[in-house]
Amino acid sequence: MQYQWYPGHMTKAKRQMQEDLKLIDVVVELVDARIPLSSKNPDIQTMASTKARVLLLNKADLADPKKTDAWRAYYEAQGYLTVAVNAKTGLGIKNVNDVIMNACEEKLARDKRRGIMNRPVRAMIVGIPNVGKSTFINAFAKKAITKTGNKPGVTKGKQWIRLNKNVELLDTPGILWPKFDNQAMGLRIALIGSINDEILVATELAYELCNFLTGNYPGALAQKYGVEECADGNQVLARIAKKRACLQKGGILDLEKAAGFVLDDFRNGRIGNFSLEEP
Repeated sequence: MQYQWYPGHMTKAKRQMQEDLKLIDVVVELVDARIPLSSKNPDIQTMASTKARVLLLNKADLADPKKTDAWRAYYEAQGYLTVAVNAKTGLGIKNVNDVIMNACEEKLARDKRRGIMNRPVRAMIVGIPNVGKSTFINAFAKKAITKTGNKPGVTKGKQWIRLNKNVELLDTPGILWPKFDNQAMGLRIALIGSINDEILVATELAYELCNFLTGNYPGALAQKYGVEECADGNQVLARIAKKRACLQKGGILDLEKAAGFVLDDFRNGRIGNFSLEEP
């Protein structure tokens, strides 16, 4: 299966982002803590190379904490300021404002020398679809400002948000890039739900996930579903279907239904806290 999704509105959003970068002081990029490399848009890296950068590893509660620490060290060595956050529970959110201000220290000092006082920092929030930007903004602002949803494409256009006296935030739609560097990266992006599920084959996704988990986190599927693990993801998925009584007429296993269970359980952390890649 080929993993790719770049609907027309993303081209428009990218062009608008290039224009809006002229107005902002710092780029706050959200990545998914389970795939901090694959969920980092290289187009944003290119467009925002001259701006101060803050990297938020969102959904940290769903990731392997040791690997999240390793990723933070990896990106901080590249000059990023990082925070591991969980926008749903508020974990790490209180640290973000200070990190944004630290990222703009030079800009604030320059303003002060010019006699410009009390102008709020302008930050742009960016990230791929379904990485949790809207949920993060609502948690940061401590009120429901933006529409949220556990699927890609909820944010359709840009909007300026005054978060506090120090920070104005420009929200932007989630965008991917026209062609993934490799299909392994596309698979990981699909597994976390950042590609429209309607264009994917759920059984193939679940098969790949079962293969990864049995190889890298042995025992996780056995504990969750009460099945025997093996090296063949298709067999594991079939065993889960049988255990969960996912059946079609005539007693045929409904692998698609079982795949839906497995993917939903993974995306919502009900199987465990896993990272799909490491530095």
